[in-house]
Amino acid sequence: MTIFELADKLKELKERKKAIEDELKKINAELEATEAELAQAMINEELPSFSRAGTTFYVSTKVYASPLAEKKAELFDTLKQRGYGDLIYETVNNNTFSAFVREQMSENDDQLPEWLDGLVNVYEKTTIGMRKSK
Repeated sequence: MTIFELADKLKELKERKKAIEDELKKINAELEATEAELAQAMINEELPSFSRAGTTFYVSTKVYASPLAEKKAELFDTLKQRGYGDLIYETVNNNTFSAFVREQMSENDDQLPEWLDGLVNVYEKTTIGMRKSK
């Protein structure tokens, strides 16, 4: 393939991907609304489960929790004090960490500083940027 054919193919694939992602967002929203509507109908009818066309449908309630952002440090301290410290995982945002490593390398003649050597995996990935022409 020529460069222009590859460029056309890349653009087409990115546009298809975007269209599919948009469609998936719509389907997920419709799925969530339909699931909520069916769950409410089953609760109203006091019907915990039923079978239809070879599939059993049942009401299931799950509890989800997340720390309050402004209270996260306090929560972590409390969990540790109460013996639940194993629930806590330290993480670093990948994009932030990559930017930090790039900065460290730029300050070290584009080399990974010795103190980071053997502690991080650094690799390059070449991509093609695209934007609308004027």
